[in-house]
Amino acid sequence: MAALIACLVGSVADAKWGGWGGGYGGYGWASTAQMGADMGLAAVVRAQGYANLQNAQAAKGWEEAKAMEMQNRLRWTETYFEMRKINREKRAEEAGPLITHDQAIALAKSAAQPRLASTQLDPVTGHIEYPLILTQDIYKQYRDRLDSLFAKRAASGGSIRFEDFQEIQTTVSRFVETLKKHVKEYASGDYGRARNFLDSLVTEARSPAG
Repeated sequence: MAALIACLVGSVADAKWGGWGGGYGGYGWASTAQMGADMGLAAVVRAQGYANLQNAQAAKGWEEAKAMEMQNRLRWTETYFEMRKINREKRAEEAGPLITHDQAIALAKSAAQPRLASTQLDPVTGHIEYPLILTQDIYKQYRDRLDSLFAKRAASGGSIRFEDFQEIQTTVSRFVETLKKHVKEYASGDYGRARNFLDSLVTEARSPAG
């Protein structure tokens, strides 16, 4: 600061004594060296004050911008979690009340594949009465194998060995795959009944006879 003042004082003095007109008759800024020094000091003080004002205004603007940013983030966060809460409540409302363990078991039983009637699977002899479209010759090998396995099950009083159960599952799966290849040949209702019948045979195999 001292060096800057000295420089300004020197410039003012030069302007007074070495300026365009020189001496007291020229176009200098000050009439005396002291006045020049005072004018230079005043200019430095004004410049410093202006710089301080600019810095203060910039700092205030930065603080205000930062506060606004933090406020906006807070509002966004609150809105986000409020929307999540509303979404959870809405989904819970649409889903309805939670079911009990006993209710879950009852629903599982009601959704299980229905058992075949005795006219469809005779529990005494193991005879299987297939839906009409499953009596075609292309399915004969699967029918013969299932007939043999269910007759064996009936002869044992309804019990079945695990190996026989696995073979029933495998035979039914192959039966279904072959049926799928001919799906376009059947009416949708006939195809659906045939599929349900085959699935029910697997259910019967794992259930007590009768």
